[in-house]
Amino acid sequence: MTDTTAFDWRSFLLRWSGEWAHNLPRREARGEDDEVARRAGWLGFPAASEERIAAMEERLGRRMPPSYREFLKISDGWRHAGGFVWLLAGTEGARWHNDESGLADMFEEYLDEDAGPEERQEVDLWRRGLQLDVEADAIYVLLDPEDVDEDGEWAVYTWASWRASAPKRYANFLEFMQDMHREFHSLRAGRSDGEAVFANDTTRMLDALVEEARLEALRGGWEHAVKTLDEAKAYGRPRAAGLGDQIRRLLGQTYMVYFDGLLTDPRYAPELLPPLVAEHAVHSYRDDSTLMFHLRGADDDLVSLAHAMLDQVRNGTYRYSAAGPFGEAVERARQLARWGDTDGAWRTLTDALPLWEPLGPDHLAPLGWVADPLLGQLLTPERGRELLSTPRDGQAGEAPTPTAGLDPGGLAWLADPNPGNNRTSYRFVLVEGVEPEELPGRLADRDGSGGGGRDGTVLEKPMTAWEAHQSSLHDKREFSSFDDRALMAVGRAGPGWSFAFDGEPAPFDRQRFVSPATAASEGTRAVAVWSGLRAWHGEPFFHLSVAQDGIEQYAFTYAGGEIRQSGEIPQALDASRFFEALEDGASAERSLLEAVAGQFGASLPRRAIASARLHTFTTRSWTRPPRDGEAYAVIRMG
Repeated sequence: MTDTTAFDWRSFLLRWSGEWAHNLPRREARGEDDEVARRAGWLGFPAASEERIAAMEERLGRRMPPSYREFLKISDGWRHAGGFVWLLAGTEGARWHNDESGLADMFEEYLDEDAGPEERQEVDLWRRGLQLDVEADAIYVLLDPEDVDEDGEWAVYTWASWRASAPKRYANFLEFMQDMHREFHSLRAGRSDGEAVFANDTTRMLDALVEEARLEALRGGWEHAVKTLDEAKAYGRPRAAGLGDQIRRLLGQTYMVYFDGLLTDPRYAPELLPPLVAEHAVHSYRDDSTLMFHLRGADDDLVSLAHAMLDQVRNGTYRYSAAGPFGEAVERARQLARWGDTDGAWRTLTDALPLWEPLGPDHLAPLGWVADPLLGQLLTPERGRELLSTPRDGQAGEAPTPTAGLDPGGLAWLADPNPGNNRTSYRFVLVEGVEPEELPGRLADRDGSGGGGRDGTVLEKPMTAWEAHQSSLHDKREFSSFDDRALMAVGRAGPGWSFAFDGEPAPFDRQRFVSPATAASEGTRAVAVWSGLRAWHGEPFFHLSVAQDGIEQYAFTYAGGEIRQSGEIPQALDASRFFEALEDGASAERSLLEAVAGQFGASLPRRAIASARLHTFTTRSWTRPPRDGEAYAVIRMG
């Protein structure tokens, strides 16, 4: 806690007065009093004597809080506290507010019937508070005699009609005045009307700290650096906001992150525009006026670049690139992420970070990649902290401990409850020795009608599971009760294997089921798994089939409490070991998945399947065609 009684009010107020007097445009002087204050270099008034302060306290019936008392001993009131309080009360001007503003009644209307004591206490502030604003621009400043700390300090509350927010609280009068000094600086620093540059000892000190914070951030000391930058930002120092926003964005923060002061600089646009544009695309609903607001002052080329980039982000075609060895690592990471190895992609990026080349002196870290549809999914707050903690641009520093991978490996994680506990059935195919892009040729219809994207490519562009599902329904007009073509995401399943995964399969029909492993195994080996041991409807089931060179080697299906099997099943996969006394479907499922992973050395990437973007395609039906006499329904729409 700040010792408010030990604060050097005189030095602080003299410094503030000098900064104001030396940079006051003559047309902003509010009359002769301001001119006198400017010439004297003093925004205050003569000090209040102890007797004068005591008389004030007797008039008000309360002893004033320590920091306000100490202030009065230096200046009995104050002019221009920030930008909107033109005269702050001294011993004569302070008075009980008694809801003069009508705010108590206004806020009371918004109280719920079940509002608690704390909420009612906040409303009553406007009846009990001591008003300090004497002349102000639609803003109220109140000391609260019932919000008192152990040092006897009263909290200060301010409210302005044009802020449209709840009252702002300060722990004490000193904290309030320090913030008003920052507000004064911020407003002066933001002027662009041809007046003299706002420069003084405070601005020079803060600018030096900004430069020191920049270098510290490049050395990996981002935590201390961002605190320094935020303090300088509060004073309106140029560079501070743009530098600090780069750190915040990599921590996953997007609110009020606009890279001010850097965004319209063409040097930094390739890195700073993409994350801003991507965030805008999520929330804009095709209204691009806010994006243009943040690009005010940019030249036509930069605005055109922003529009082109926005189109790319919206249609999923934006691709981040960078120069030098780090750029080469970006391309390798994208390929790893493309096929589901998000942990490997992240390690590829971070290993190359020391080789990263900034675009200019105010560029702290690579940022454009967060807008890339494949690379952006790698970011987590923990990974952002790791990136920021890694020394860059030739700066010396200690490398951070790598963050733990997000994929557990193996297959057993499929038995874990997922958010919402809605993954109770799933199916996948593992194919050995082939690349993921080859899977449609093995699992789609021979005539191509069951595979291929609507744009004529073999695989759809990378999408999340939800996006892929919505896309698959977009042009679908026919639905058949006998047709079970699976929409499957594809990727690499560990060394030597590729996978196709469906997390929302149709109901399992053991009478008509046809394993896709046989067709997928031509010239190699394939494994098909379909689990519904935790299905919400129907009896629990589990299927495993293994084929090689187009011939099924062995298979078993557990359904209806029975096990049906064929071929010579390895002992490790003997179904009776798992289902003889089935009491816990999740436990049996986990054991089965561990056995399958151990037998084939395959693994599915949890993070990619759950939330990342993967290529998808539609397989041939997992059920045989109807036989004579078997009824089925076909629904055609439109």
